[in-house]
Amino acid sequence: MIIENSLPILLSRLDFAWITSMHILWTPMTIGMSWLLFIMEVAWLRTGDERWYKINRFVEKIFIINFGAGVATGVTMEMAFGILYGPFSQAVGPFFGNILGFETITAFMYEAGFIGLMVFGWGKVSKGMHLFSTFNVGLSSSLSAMWILVANSWMQTPNGVVLKNGLFQVTNWWNAILNDNFQWGFPHMWMATVELALFVLAGLSGFFILKNRNAELFTKLLKPVLLALIIVTPLQIFIGDNIGRVVAQTQPTSLAAMEGHYHTYLPNGKVNTGWHLIAIPNAKNDGNVFAITIPHVLSLLETHTLNGKVPGMDSFPANDRPNVWVPFYSFRVMVAIGFFLFFVAIWGNWLRLRGKLNATELRKRPWFLRAMVFSAFLPYLAIWCGWWTREVGRQPWVVNGLMRTYQGTSHMPVAMEIIWWVGYIIFELTVWAGSWYFFTRVIKKGVDGIPDSSTLFDHDHADATDVKAGGGHVTPTFASKPMLRSDR
Repeated sequence: MIIENSLPILLSRLDFAWITSMHILWTPMTIGMSWLLFIMEVAWLRTGDERWYKINRFVEKIFIINFGAGVATGVTMEMAFGILYGPFSQAVGPFFGNILGFETITAFMYEAGFIGLMVFGWGKVSKGMHLFSTFNVGLSSSLSAMWILVANSWMQTPNGVVLKNGLFQVTNWWNAILNDNFQWGFPHMWMATVELALFVLAGLSGFFILKNRNAELFTKLLKPVLLALIIVTPLQIFIGDNIGRVVAQTQPTSLAAMEGHYHTYLPNGKVNTGWHLIAIPNAKNDGNVFAITIPHVLSLLETHTLNGKVPGMDSFPANDRPNVWVPFYSFRVMVAIGFFLFFVAIWGNWLRLRGKLNATELRKRPWFLRAMVFSAFLPYLAIWCGWWTREVGRQPWVVNGLMRTYQGTSHMPVAMEIIWWVGYIIFELTVWAGSWYFFTRVIKKGVDGIPDSSTLFDHDHADATDVKAGGGHVTPTFASKPMLRSDR
């Protein structure tokens, strides 16, 4: 216990928590927004409506900034694995080496190649090829996220391996990849990326309508976004409930921490079915000093019965229990945000049914527009809280039930850990500040200045000397340059 609770272990955990928390600000947006860019491009090509083209090009600028920030912060996370968790990286190498190798191929080859075509291919490749590129950006980013969730979910439920001679040797690749946590964990995370991207678009629409800038254009965007949200938000709640049941079966200590559930039975011997709305754990981590409890709700949530038994913290050794504060409150914040976003989606679609979803009527309802803008930031907080619940709830294990966190941590002096942490803080905040600087510039400019698609794809006015390149036209850069000598 002295080793596990030492300052170097705490600093390693805090350092890595900072790095992952900053990185996860960017990657979900990349995944979800790539699919929305594809859908908007399809809408433009099918309808010929120039407004979809301009919205697409505007949102694409935000996507590019976000993607760049995700790449920058992702590199530091790769560094942190080896620096802060060397023994862990070595032990999981037989499994992680393959899984993260697939992720690297997906992200740095597949995704990066098609992002180049998507961003720089306007007017240089055909419309069909550009659409194909956008589709592959969405597919590759989702596959990249899948491999990351395979690795992280395996840390929660390490199926298909044995720990032998200090290495996790794979005995069944199918079970290791499709582990228990991954089956609902990946859909939950992927749906969170879509929900985030939709609410960012809704927030941008609300902002521009509120400011009366291109209000009709952004009302057109808001309508399908709200329609998608009335499907996505309850579906995400349903998926979250199912992953909660998986956690209850495979990580009962994590679930007990999420619910502040210390005692399996009440003093009178009956099953403790109470769900804590609010709780204050005591210093010994063996009970609550104060709690507001609703009977039977915990059993209903986890067993779908009124009096089903849910193991409390007292069912497990004291040194195997996670800290309760972070998973308990981060889980509740995540759930509260999920239901609030569902309410906002209902509110917007109620206005649609009443015929009030037009720019004139929406400006008469500034509180709805402000709610949309506010809601654009909430999915970020929900993803943060979900990730903290997931990671802190697994403690004191880095690989659940097989390797404790202190066993996977590098042996570094405290001074060195502090130096690395300060360095990472400075770097991540610089990326964050730079990204927001460019975000504000893009939003300030809006869709103004985005030329019509005809300037890229209309060949009727191309000069006779121009050479067509796919969907656009370019003048060869070598046309005015002397030819190389034939004898060289």
